[in-house]
Amino acid sequence: MQPSHLLLFLFLPLLLPGMWADPEAEPQVLQYFLTGLFADVSSAELSAMAVLGDVPIFALDPANWSVHFHWPWVSQAAAEGDTKKLMSQRQIALRSLIRYVHGKARQTEMDYPLVVQIRAGCELYPNTTSWGFLHTGEGGKDLVDFEVDEQRWKMRQPSQLAQQVTTDLNKEKSIKMLLEYLLSFICQSQIHALNKYGKATLERQELPVVTVFARTPSPQQLLLVCHVTAFYPRPISVAWLRDGQEVPPGPQLSTGPVLPNADLTYQLRSVLAVAPQDGHSYACRVRHRSLGTRSLLVPWDNHSTAPTVSITIAVLLLGCTASAAGFWCWKRRKGNEATWETREYQQLRPGCPPSNNHSLFLLISCPTLIPNSKHFALDKTE
Repeated sequence: MQPSHLLLFLFLPLLLPGMWADPEAEPQVLQYFLTGLFADVSSAELSAMAVLGDVPIFALDPANWSVHFHWPWVSQAAAEGDTKKLMSQRQIALRSLIRYVHGKARQTEMDYPLVVQIRAGCELYPNTTSWGFLHTGEGGKDLVDFEVDEQRWKMRQPSQLAQQVTTDLNKEKSIKMLLEYLLSFICQSQIHALNKYGKATLERQELPVVTVFARTPSPQQLLLVCHVTAFYPRPISVAWLRDGQEVPPGPQLSTGPVLPNADLTYQLRSVLAVAPQDGHSYACRVRHRSLGTRSLLVPWDNHSTAPTVSITIAVLLLGCTASAAGFWCWKRRKGNEATWETREYQQLRPGCPPSNNHSLFLLISCPTLIPNSKHFALDKTE
């Protein structure tokens, strides 16, 4: 199998549209990913997808190699130029890729299963310049790259397979010229086409939600946490200010990676370690495209540990109040029981003054309530 058949497949995806408008005026990055799993000499499973920044463009169904566009406007952009014609030849290119990989595996006596990975695309800068790239790998390791500016293939890691692929492809001058054309001019034109049809989706903006709170891992350390979430697009700037001045990078400052949310937005967390009650004022500053030229500034009160102490005191006071109320209710209940006992004894022995004290006190202070020997004799006889 000639190397040109493989390259035909590799660069068909580059003719599909894609774009991503970066809010920080960074390059618009269009990427295509292809993974091939070759279990043995007679089987292969191919899957592919394209993304523009973080916006999915299309996916290849491994079952029948059909292309599924994620947005209606992607198919509109794909219909422009030569993309439609090249897409109709994708099945031929995929079969050629499978035969090429199996052929190279036999030639280099490689063991199955094999996993081939391809990443290709281009970056378009605001000044209209672009940079194309194509990387291939096998088994999770880099294999060969195509250097667009130099128009040559370069081996990434020494191996028999990498050496043979590099040698074969560098002999094909027409292939190298085609690659340079596809990875620069065609890729650039497709980015512009996608911008034309999918501007509303690609330029979606969501305001960030910022929360500042603290954690206390030890009495000598306070961790200030700035949690930023629900923002889109991905690029964002988060910084801590101490007394109005930005805190420089250092061991006391830790900012995590940007992570995706389930609703296709992003989140980020930045942590600053400080000494409790150090007398400085702190604030978390967030800059994002959705804010325009403004910034979100969320301050942190350095005395924010006071609410914790106040809550503790309040709980103690509440406990004391509950105990006092319980003791008062117990005393009142005991007093009521004594009153009822007094009334009962007064009915049996008139003339004894009422009292709110315990019944034992009544027996001692009021002799008329003490049973006489006759009563005991009767009770004993009975």
